[in-house]
Amino acid sequence: MRAMADKENCTRVTRLSKKRAAEAMAAPLQQQSKKRVVLGEITSGPNVGLSQISEQQKLKPRRAKRKVLKAVAEEGVTEKGKNEDRGIYIDAKSDDPQMCAAYVSEIYEYIRQMEKRRPLPDYIEKVQKDLSANMRGILVDWLIEVAEEYALLPDTLYLAVSYIDRFLSTNVLTRQKLQLLGVSSMLIASKYEEISPRNVEEFCYITDNTYTKDEVVEMEADVLKSLKFELGSPTIKTFLRRFTQVSQEDYKTAKLQLEFLGYYLAELSLLDYSCLKFLPSLVAAAVIFLSRFTLQPNLHPWNKALQQYSGYKPSSLKQCVLIIHDLQLSRRGGALIAIREKYKQHKFKCVSTLSSPPEIPDSYFEDVIA
Repeated sequence: MRAMADKENCTRVTRLSKKRAAEAMAAPLQQQSKKRVVLGEITSGPNVGLSQISEQQKLKPRRAKRKVLKAVAEEGVTEKGKNEDRGIYIDAKSDDPQMCAAYVSEIYEYIRQMEKRRPLPDYIEKVQKDLSANMRGILVDWLIEVAEEYALLPDTLYLAVSYIDRFLSTNVLTRQKLQLLGVSSMLIASKYEEISPRNVEEFCYITDNTYTKDEVVEMEADVLKSLKFELGSPTIKTFLRRFTQVSQEDYKTAKLQLEFLGYYLAELSLLDYSCLKFLPSLVAAAVIFLSRFTLQPNLHPWNKALQQYSGYKPSSLKQCVLIIHDLQLSRRGGALIAIREKYKQHKFKCVSTLSSPPEIPDSYFEDVIA
C-alpha cells in the first residue's frame, strides 16, 4: 500500500512539474499579448510574423499604392479642364498621408473662400483715432519676440496678428491698451493652436506685469466676442506650405534654404500695415516669388505650376512683391529688428543675411511664362 501511495505521489509531482513548465513557457506569450500597442503599430492585415512574409508580398501594397497614385496623376494630366485647374497632379505624387492627396483640392477651395474673413485694409484711417501704422508694427515686432521666447508655433503668431487686425477693424482702442490687446490675442491663438498653451500669468509676466490677470481675461473675452468666436481664419502660413512644396519641384539649390527664406519674408510682411490689403494667398505667392528671385536672380522666379496652384499671374503679384522686397532690404521697417535677429540664427540657415538685387526686372512681372 505504501509503495502504491509513493507511486501516486510521484505521478502527481510529475504532473505538477509538467503543468508548471507549460505555464513557464506560456508566460512570455501572455506578456507579449498584454503589451500596449501604439497606433502606428496597428496593421490592417492578420497578425503574421515578418519572417513569414516573402519579399514579393512585402512589395505588393507599395506597388498597389504607386499604381493608384499613378492613375490619379494620369487622370489629372489627361483631363485638361477640371482636374488640371484644381491641381491634382503634384498633389497625387505625394506619398505623405498628411497631404490628403485625395481631397486636397477641395480643402484649398474651401480655404480660399474663408479668406473673406479679413480685417479692413484701412481700419487705422477709418476706425482708429489714437493708433498709427508704426505702433502696429512695433507691437507685431514685439509679439514675434514673445513667440520666440515661449517657443510658440508660427501659426500661433499669424493667428494672433490676424485677431489684432480684425478686432481693431471694429473697435476703437487707445494706445495704452494696444499691448494688452496683443497679449490677449496671443493667448487666444495659443489656446487654439498649441498642444500645451501658456497660461495667463505668463502673458502678464511678459508685459512686466503692466496688466493684471483680470485685465487680460477681460480683453480676451472682448476679442472673442468681437470675432464672434470665428478663430480659424486662413493665414499666409496656410498657403505658404503648399506653394513651397510646388516651388521645390523644379528647384536645384538647397530646398531647406528656400523654405526658411519663405518663412522669413512672410513674417516680415506681418510688420507692414499696407500688406493688409492683399489676400493671405496672394502674400504667400509673392513670398515664393521673391524667395526664388533672391536665391536665383538670373532665372524667372515664376512658372506655370506656381501660377496654376496659386491662381496668381506675375503681374498681379507685383505690388505686393515690391513691398516685401523693400522690407527685405530694410527700405521699410528698418527699425524693427526682431524678425531679422531671429532668422540670423544658424538653425534658420541665416536667411536674413541674404540680400537680393536692389531692383527686380520688369520682365519678371509679365504674364507670359515660357
